[in-house]
Formats: sequence, C-alpha cells, structure tokens
Amino acid sequence: MTVVDRVMAGDAQQVWDVLSDGWLFPVWVVGATHMRDVDDSWPEAGAELHHEVGAWPMSLSDTTQVVESEPKQRLVLRARAWPVGEALIEITLEAHRDGTLVRMAEGTSRGPAYLLDNPLQRKVLKARNVETLRRLAAIVENRKQPSYQR
Repeated sequence: MTVVDRVMAGDAQQVWDVLSDGWLFPVWVVGATHMRDVDDSWPEAGAELHHEVGAWPMSLSDTTQVVESEPKQRLVLRARAWPVGEALIEITLEAHRDGTLVRMAEGTSRGPAYLLDNPLQRKVLKARNVETLRRLAAIVENRKQPSYQR
C-alpha cells in the first residue's frame, strides 16, 4: 500500500466537486486516458466510470467502481485494468488550516500486479500518485464555475 498526501487550497466541497465529476477523471488520474461513460449516480456506492487506461493503441478498456462514498470526507474505489489486475484506492479529505488535506492510499488487490508487488513497483506507484494529487490540486485551486452555475 502506498500513501501520498497533499494540502490543497480549497475546501472539502471544492475537492469533492472535482471527485464527483467523473468526466474529469482522466484529467487528474495519471494513466486514465479516455472516458467512455459515467454512471449517473457517480460517486455513490456501486457507480462506475468506464474508461481507457494506458496509451493508445495499447490501452485497456475497463472500469473504476465506487466501493464506499462519504461526501466531502472519503471515497473508496476499485480500479480495474485487466489483465493486469485491480487496485483499491482510498481518498480521504480532512480540514487543514491551508485548505484541505487530501490523502490517497492505493494498493493492488487482485491479479498479476498483486503477485508481482515489490519495492520498485511501489516506488513507481507513489510517484504516479504524487503527480495525480498534483493534477487534482491544479483543478481544485484553479477551476472556475461557469457563470450559469453561480
């Protein structure tokens, strides 16, 4: 299991708004490259994102499913990229004097990636998730709501 965190200059609602927009998933998640569909109930438990993972033409079509959802506090996801495997990802949000502390914990849970878990794989995963949170922060801190939503 790798854990990374980042303080974002925005409140939990702002972070949750980005997490709740499934169509933004490939913008902030490193490795997700194309969104095919988003269940209307996203990010409620059981909802799925239907996406591509990896670079074309070698990309894989799979899904990410919400396992648990506590608005503005916690989101647990099961990301699939078969035949590579599955990962469990927990994203938590905590109030911080400078905004919101976002913590992301990820670990492989099934498949060949789980069997091949090693220090190098965890180091690469950590670097990927540091970049993922950097991208998420950029959206949270700079996203402008369209005037019709104000």
